[in-house]
Amino acid sequence: PPPAPAVAAAVSRGIDGGDLEDAIGAAITAAKAGAERGHWVAGADIAARIAWAVELVRGLPERQALDRVCDLVGTSVASQESVPAAFAVLALAEGEPWRACLLAANLGGDCDTIGAIAGAVAGAVSGASALPDEALVTVRSVNGLDLEPLAKSLLALRAGSTAQ
Repeated sequence: PPPAPAVAAAVSRGIDGGDLEDAIGAAITAAKAGAERGHWVAGADIAARIAWAVELVRGLPERQALDRVCDLVGTSVASQESVPAAFAVLALAEGEPWRACLLAANLGGDCDTIGAIAGAVAGAVSGASALPDEALVTVRSVNGLDLEPLAKSLLALRAGSTAQ
């Protein structure tokens, strides 16, 4: 089954005020639910791999943890690798969005997807104020993105409102 329910649930839990462990737990629960409802395809169980990847890096020095992610979890475009890798990075970064993005960027492989997932969940848990101002300025200027209106619109939709 696709990993979207896991990522969406983790972000949603963070937006609702949940902490890092709440978000990871929500991801695992949603991945299990998705596996029961989704179309079965051969491959590793996302829920089990998220839980395993998070435990695999817990308490390890950063370099050793990142080596384990690369060597054991994997960083390819396969969702059975990239999604658990993102949650391992998220756990290693202790929910700090900028650190999660930097750690993911240094993994190699599908690091943009891993960073996007880890950064989104960490950002939902910690809030935009946890990101360095200079990083936000750089993202806005380099990419020409004005993300605040989009974020406000998405939050309004989530709240059941169509207000812009």
